[in-house]
Amino acid sequence: MRGPVIFDFDGVLIESELAGNRQLAEALTELGTPTTTEQAIATFMGLSGVNFQRALEGWLGGAIPERFHELRRAEDDRVLREGLDPVPGALAFLDSLPPERPRAIASSSSTMWIRAHLDHIRRASVFGTAIFSGKEHVTRGKPAPDLYLYAAEQLAAEPADCFVIEDSPTGVAAASAAGMHVCGLLAAGHCLPDHRDRLIEAGAHSIARDYDDVTAHLAAFDGSE
Repeated sequence: MRGPVIFDFDGVLIESELAGNRQLAEALTELGTPTTTEQAIATFMGLSGVNFQRALEGWLGGAIPERFHELRRAEDDRVLREGLDPVPGALAFLDSLPPERPRAIASSSSTMWIRAHLDHIRRASVFGTAIFSGKEHVTRGKPAPDLYLYAAEQLAAEPADCFVIEDSPTGVAAASAAGMHVCGLLAAGHCLPDHRDRLIEAGAHSIARDYDDVTAHLAAFDGSE
């Protein structure tokens, strides 16, 4: 049996990175720290939990005001109700995987967020219980390798047999440190002109402009086993 395909979620299966960082930039600007969407992507993409909090405090130069949390909660509630578009090609690629091939999600987002959006894109049953959150299943989130190592353990797979699809330098660093093959994906709307170089610098083994490239890289990975 071929090894597992492990997906990051935001920016890999749904177009949440662009929408989220645009809203983050708007919130920070409203609070008196002018921030562009491009700056938000470069500074915060792929971070969650304490890592996101530290980066945000550093950007603000102090404590995070309660108004920021209010704005973020309101936006999250709206997006959970309305849903977001899938990344181009993601659903066709997911549907093309043989049913017997193991697959999982390893994301910095909560399982509630992931499952809600899987419902929106009508793929709620595709991953079964193999949905792993850096907020819930490990103490250290990305860029530590812990979440990816946990996913491999739950799938009874060796890390070297896992093919990971990641869109952020933080996530690429995590999967690479876990000893997995990391395919850096540039298909989503948040990928800026320098994104390819950032993913390579973080440790991506292959780069995919779109999901056709992901298919080709996965075939090459399978052939090397």
